[in-house]
Amino acid sequence: MMGHAGMAATAVRYLRSVGAPTTAAAPATAPAGIPVRPALRAVRDDERAPLDPVEFRSVLGHFASGVTVITSPGEPGPAGFACQSFASLSLDPPLVAFMVARTSATWPRIARAGVFCVNVLGAGQGELCRAFAVSGGDKFAGVRYGAAPATGSPRLADVPAWIDCTVHAVHTGGDHLIVVGRVDALGTDPAAAGSGPLLFHRGTFGHFST
Repeated sequence: MMGHAGMAATAVRYLRSVGAPTTAAAPATAPAGIPVRPALRAVRDDERAPLDPVEFRSVLGHFASGVTVITSPGEPGPAGFACQSFASLSLDPPLVAFMVARTSATWPRIARAGVFCVNVLGAGQGELCRAFAVSGGDKFAGVRYGAAPATGSPRLADVPAWIDCTVHAVHTGGDHLIVVGRVDALGTDPAAAGSGPLLFHRGTFGHFST
């Protein structure tokens, strides 16, 4: 199999053959006949959004995803929120990513802690997800959890899998932030994993069956 270096070299050779840039720096002008892309920016109050937000949510809702709860030690107490925008990002180094709204009241507490734990929810944990999807209040009331081994972030009881992370980078993404975490520890609970994952599709929870 071709290693990372070989794949990178092949990609560079291809880009050079078609005249595409091979560095992160964008050319000052686009090649002849190719329109220049407008800069990505937020829509101003006096402009019409390019897409209807309702239609945008409806169409993207057809993409089924797993569901997680992102937790952090926080101050004065633990912080957490339900998150379906989570993905693995890199194997070497081990990185994961999640997206959070800029308006989130929980994110600043996680940012201050600089660490978080991704709790992957199982098929029977819809109510647990709903508890962490609300704004305000004590989301941890009645919730069993322990400390994740590397960061001390809350590791929720009976979740199929957990990923313990340190905040590695934060990038802007429109009205959301893209948070990249470096994985410090991770694990599974075989007993909990047997029920399968909790899925979210078109506004409702579901489960996977073979």
